[in-house]
Amino acid sequence: MSQRLDYRSAVATGRGDDGTTGLLFGGERVAKDDLRTEAYGTVDEAVAAMGLARVELAEAGATELTATILRLQRELFVVGAELATNPDARDRARDDVTRVSQAMVDGVDALLREAEAGIELPHEFIVPGETRASAALEVARTLLRRAERRTVTLAREDAAIAEGRTLPYLNRLADLLWILARAAEQAESKTSVAARPDRRRGPSPDPAPTPEGAGAPT
Repeated sequence: MSQRLDYRSAVATGRGDDGTTGLLFGGERVAKDDLRTEAYGTVDEAVAAMGLARVELAEAGATELTATILRLQRELFVVGAELATNPDARDRARDDVTRVSQAMVDGVDALLREAEAGIELPHEFIVPGETRASAALEVARTLLRRAERRTVTLAREDAAIAEGRTLPYLNRLADLLWILARAAEQAESKTSVAARPDRRRGPSPDPAPTPEGAGAPT
């Protein structure tokens, strides 16, 4: 049951005390465990984890990587906005502001190609944790994968999400974060740790499968 606050706050309203929340552009309030809320809430978790990575990268002097992470955090606000949009008000959405655009997807692809060309790629499942920044990026990556799964579930009920660019963006961004985690390690002259103790550290001449999870992209 919601209760009116007895003090003035720029943030708290008390309207969510009953377990509901509003959507972007108004409309009927939804439960805080609604599929839509779960999806954009998990994106918010990933943004926070990327913030921790950005702090660590800045302290390590990785200026370019720090700027890239900030750019991606800002883009995830667009993803969150699209997921949080009232389905009856989609005509009010704007590309790059409240709706994921093809240019955003293309931008992630370009970053991925550039980052991948600049590092030595491991060909073995790796154990996250070689540096604080790379570990934070791995946490963000796994959160993005969870956001992607929540969005897949939502897309079964929402054709606009299924046909839009949110899912491709989340998928490719999670791949990019895996690459950036390796870049963060190498920026501090560290080498990825292989998941199998009998394998040497660092790049291997033998390719390995790269399914979702297990320290690898998909």
